[in-house]
Amino acid sequence: METRTYTREQILTGNLDQVFAFFADATHLEFITPPWLRFQTISALPAQMEQGVTMEHKLKLHRIPVRWVTEISEWSPPYKFVDRQKVGPFSTWIHSHEFVPVPTGTLMTDTVVYRVPGWLLGRLIDWLYVSRDIRRIFEYRQQAIAKLLERNQETLEQFSNLDGLSQ
Repeated sequence: METRTYTREQILTGNLDQVFAFFADATHLEFITPPWLRFQTISALPAQMEQGVTMEHKLKLHRIPVRWVTEISEWSPPYKFVDRQKVGPFSTWIHSHEFVPVPTGTLMTDTVVYRVPGWLLGRLIDWLYVSRDIRRIFEYRQQAIAKLLERNQETLEQFSNLDGLSQ
């Protein structure tokens, strides 16, 4: 199957440093991932996110248990970071998060480049499940992120004061 790309943009409450710091905290992953995936990080969370950090997760895709290992392959605070699947259900999974200041907050652009294994069967699985699942996951994620950021302005201010993120 050929590589597919999914892109979603969202304007978030908070300045660039605050929003990036929110995403730099790996504890938020479980809160912004839909509950139906039963997502859990099973490796120790990094003290500080940076290029080369690897995290191991478990989740369920259509009731099938999945081990997912990701690596931060690019880390450019406060503008961009990229996580790449090392072990998991996809032949390719590269998730880029880009942040740009705008007058009303921060524009976040999520871009996922993915490939489902298999040739014709991979196309069928993508058509039946994967593309729809990705859209649903990012719809949930968009709502969860907006709620968390809007409810936690004090927390955002704390995040923007974290040392070492923009270095």
